[in-house]
Amino acid sequence: MAIILDHVSHIYEKDTEMAAFALKDICLRIPDGQFIGLIGHTGSGKSTLVQHLNGLLVPTGGTIYYNGEDIHGEGYDKKRLRSKVGLVFQYPEHQLFEMDVFSDVCFGPRNLGLSQKEVELRAFQALRQVGFPQEYFYQSPFDLSGGQKRRAAIAGVLAMQPEVLILDEPTAGLDPRGRDEILDQIAALQKETGITVVLVSHSMEDIARYVDRIIVMNKGSVLLDDVPKEVFRRYQDLEAVGLAAPQMRYIMQTLYERGMPVDTDVTTLEEAVQEILRALKKSNLLQQDDGTAGL
Repeated sequence: MAIILDHVSHIYEKDTEMAAFALKDICLRIPDGQFIGLIGHTGSGKSTLVQHLNGLLVPTGGTIYYNGEDIHGEGYDKKRLRSKVGLVFQYPEHQLFEMDVFSDVCFGPRNLGLSQKEVELRAFQALRQVGFPQEYFYQSPFDLSGGQKRRAAIAGVLAMQPEVLILDEPTAGLDPRGRDEILDQIAALQKETGITVVLVSHSMEDIARYVDRIIVMNKGSVLLDDVPKEVFRRYQDLEAVGLAAPQMRYIMQTLYERGMPVDTDVTTLEEAVQEILRALKKSNLLQQDDGTAGL
């Protein structure tokens, strides 16, 4: 069920004087069940890349496979692909258009030709999965808060029951509480269902907290592709392309340089608290051993 990109390139305005590479010879495998973070500065190719995953853009060169089939092959069912590989654009609430939230979430599955009962069951389940309050199901989407609109838009994609969920900056413009609530819901859904999630984000803290793997884009190419600790260990490479590691990585590095025996690979607040307590406890035991404790 993997998505495979085999030497994929994309040129905007090809064969014109404005021609520009957006993707250059991308080779990636996105297997089932991973929670992947996709990062890179503005213009690095992130959004172009994710729009290739469900066939919205056609590569200039190379091939994209889903479940072993070329998604741009003759006769390939793109409609079915987009029901299985769901893409939530940045500010997806701009796509809300029905009279009420429940009707909006029903729109996608209804277009799959499902029965009305199945359509409504899917919509109800999807809204519950994103933590949308039931008392607002029949409210106009235009009367909702920013966070509620975002949840409704994500539910509209989840109602299609995709195998892959792509989220392009899903928390842009939200306050910290709203951001955490939505990402916590997505993380819980991923663990519960085993769905593949690709999260595009500028927040290194969010990436460090949730994902299993990080793909770093730079100038249309893959700069780094590894587990979070390995990627953030190369923070100087990230800084060279306008990115950074999570703040905790720098804090732990500073503590280490000042003599505290901490693991500098820590990237989240929760990990940092535990690591600092461990280091303090170890230090105290060492003091006791050399007879200096309490001095």
